[in-house]
Amino acid sequence: MQQALPSPLPQAMPLRSRLARNPFVRIIAGVLCAAAPLVVTMMLVQALVPKELRIAWHHLLAAALCLAGYRFYVRRFEQREAMETALHGAAPRLLRGLGIGAALSLAVVGVLAAAGALEITGSTNLGAVLKPLSEQTMVAIMEELLFRAVLFRIIEERWGTLTSLLANVMLFALAHLPNEHITALAVLNTGVAGLALCAAWLLTRSLWLPVGVHFAWNYLFDGVLGVPVSGHASRGWLQVQMSGPEWLSGGAYGVEGSLATLLVWGIAAAWMLRQQAKRP
Repeated sequence: MQQALPSPLPQAMPLRSRLARNPFVRIIAGVLCAAAPLVVTMMLVQALVPKELRIAWHHLLAAALCLAGYRFYVRRFEQREAMETALHGAAPRLLRGLGIGAALSLAVVGVLAAAGALEITGSTNLGAVLKPLSEQTMVAIMEELLFRAVLFRIIEERWGTLTSLLANVMLFALAHLPNEHITALAVLNTGVAGLALCAAWLLTRSLWLPVGVHFAWNYLFDGVLGVPVSGHASRGWLQVQMSGPEWLSGGAYGVEGSLATLLVWGIAAAWMLRQQAKRP
């Protein structure tokens, strides 16, 4: 009777393929591909372009290159098309996000105004609303690429949605710790905002809904209301007087350090997570 030969051992997976499947390697590669274009662009612009010529275009160029870098990462490492950044169908999602972000901003303003912590005292040149437009576009795209498209998506694929939500909330809050005038309440608010932005990503699995929410929030306070955003000085059109205790007004950090922001963003996060849970 002929003895059966042992089956050949499966061929070992090439090192490159193993690295490409490792979530930590993927996160590092994704962050580098998405962030490096911004760093290089801003360094070159500051070194080579006179300050008077740096008007809007360099921020938009950096944002476009960050998107290109992320798409390059997805094609080379994940070997697929980055449908989450596709421009086809992006407009309605972006507009929906802008609406949600504007509603959150106005809700916080309404609460603070009703509590006597916010008062509009005047206005400056209407052209001031254009100054932060390009920069806030760049910030929204860059942060959503890093925290939602790279970190949240890859961690969720490997360890599940709940783990990814918890990790993203902590990392998003920790990333804002170096900001000036930050408080414990501001850190908590930032984490809750990160949770809401993750929920916005889950609703569509697309970059554009959270980008719209993120941009509308930052821009309305920075460009229109003239209130500090995450500790950064604003350049807004309206002149706003903030008063009352720091836990209500947010103090020098801006409304992102206010209890009103915690309540509004918390409700938004719960609502969007509930909407996502209802989907098949």
